[in-house]
Amino acid sequence: HTQGERIFIGDVAESFFFVKFNRSMNALSIFGDDTTARWVTSACCLDYDTMAGGDKFGNIFICRLPTNVADDTSDDPGGVGSFENSAGDGAMFKIEETAQYYVGETVTSLQKTALSPGGAEAIVYATIGGGVGSLQPFVSRQDVDFFMHLEMHLRGTYGARENKTEAEGGNYDHPSICGRDQLSFRSYYFPVKDVIDGDLCETFLSLDPKKQKTIADDLDRTPGEIAKKLEDMRNRLL
Repeated sequence: HTQGERIFIGDVAESFFFVKFNRSMNALSIFGDDTTARWVTSACCLDYDTMAGGDKFGNIFICRLPTNVADDTSDDPGGVGSFENSAGDGAMFKIEETAQYYVGETVTSLQKTALSPGGAEAIVYATIGGGVGSLQPFVSRQDVDFFMHLEMHLRGTYGARENKTEAEGGNYDHPSICGRDQLSFRSYYFPVKDVIDGDLCETFLSLDPKKQKTIADDLDRTPGEIAKKLEDMRNRLL
């Protein structure tokens, strides 16, 4: 992937490298790399400083060059030597992970696109098992807080929980769709970061009315308002 004079390279075992081309010296220099080794299987350029990637273990992640580093590289006159790191620990600058999410299958394709004319842009991904999903950005802090609290409630007593054995007192009324604790599942390789589990939020609609009312009261909403919020998120994408 390229943006201007930058080249974004995905490695089979070393995540992403940010490379800059020096026209005057006709040379390439690696000025940014990742601190985490990742087996990249798919990649998508989001903007001049940000890449989204998927790896063979089922993780989707977004990494970004820090803002101050972006300014430094933009203002640099282009000397290749200024980006070389003689310490032997990789490139001079390290990219930061801004989001992390475990899907559960090897991610084979990533694409930033809108699924309908005039619809919101999202990162659409496909997996080796034929699964298709999307990562959709929130447009307001209010939505972030709402879905974050809804997700926390659904992880709790009234939501989807890990199955229990008979010796532990039997199963929950509403067992987890992934067969185990949701937070542990989404953090299988790396801790989940800044991503709301839409599949978990959708399970609110399958709860019995009493549990829906309890969660809605804690959120200062009605069950109908929560269902409308979930529908609005789907409609914004589709």
